Amino acid sequence: MNRAFSRKKDKTWMHTPEALSKHYIPYNAKFLGSTEVEQPKGTEVVRDAVRKLKFARHIKKSEGQKIPKVELQISIYGVKILEPKTKEVQHNCQLHRISFCADDKTDKRIFTFICKDSESNKHLCYVFDSEKCAEEITLTIGQAFDLAYRKFLESGGKDVETRKQIAGLQKRIQDLETENTELKNKVQDLENQLRVTQVSTTPAGSVTPKSPSTDIFDMIPFSPISPQSSIPARNGTQPPPVPSRSTETKRDLFGAEPFDPFSCGAGDFPPDIQSKLDEMQEGFKMGLTLEGTVFCLDPLDSKC
Repeated sequence: MNRAFSRKKDKTWMHTPEALSKHYIPYNAKFLGSTEVEQPKGTEVVRDAVRKLKFARHIKKSEGQKIPKVELQISIYGVKILEPKTKEVQHNCQLHRISFCADDKTDKRIFTFICKDSESNKHLCYVFDSEKCAEEITLTIGQAFDLAYRKFLESGGKDVETRKQIAGLQKRIQDLETENTELKNKVQDLENQLRVTQVSTTPAGSVTPKSPSTDIFDMIPFSPISPQSSIPARNGTQPPPVPSRSTETKRDLFGAEPFDPFSCGAGDFPPDIQSKLDEMQEGFKMGLTLEGTVFCLDPLDSKC
């Protein structure tokens, strides 16, 4: 069976699709921390991570350190971990990077998920301690993943392609603007050099007859009030029409073809956009596994 996620048959979704699509579901929890794991899935993988982080928590507690409280904001755009008062985002876990999510079916407090880090590409296991709502949070993440996956499939031939084209055009425009700025600076340098040359070759005391200003190519700049633009009709007839432009590809002063955003082929799209879409597709294809398990395995763990 090809599914974006796997879960037990007796599980039911907790929220309406609109709540996760247009808004987010907030939860309060204590953040035990995160640790690197070797595999993206597996009950034993998260069980070892939970044991490791809970042991570290007991050490910090004996030293007088409190476990930090966080706010989780779950939506189709990911799982955000924020500082409750300042709302500063500490971690932003995208759903297509979350591969495994589990909660403790005994005390209903501990839950965890594995997410692939966007910078290091390492698999990190995040562990939380909530007040009797671990299973609900796990199901909410699963529901958000399901909705995000469906949205990704529905927009595969529309929104995704449109965003690829927009991103490609934006990058192309940015490159052209940068190139245009460099060319303007070169033209300005040439004009400054020309002025210096003219001043150095003019004899002292001589007056240069005033003539229409020209550019560096000795051409009179076009003006909308120039005689060429106001030729009156003679004997009721209009002046001869302007010759039509050639159908050949025009080039600018520097030999470059003019930019046409509608002529960009698929190969012109930046590779980082395509790699991002491939990554999302791969992440959703791997799927999210929801699981209820037992994390309290020894006397130390039993004091959650």
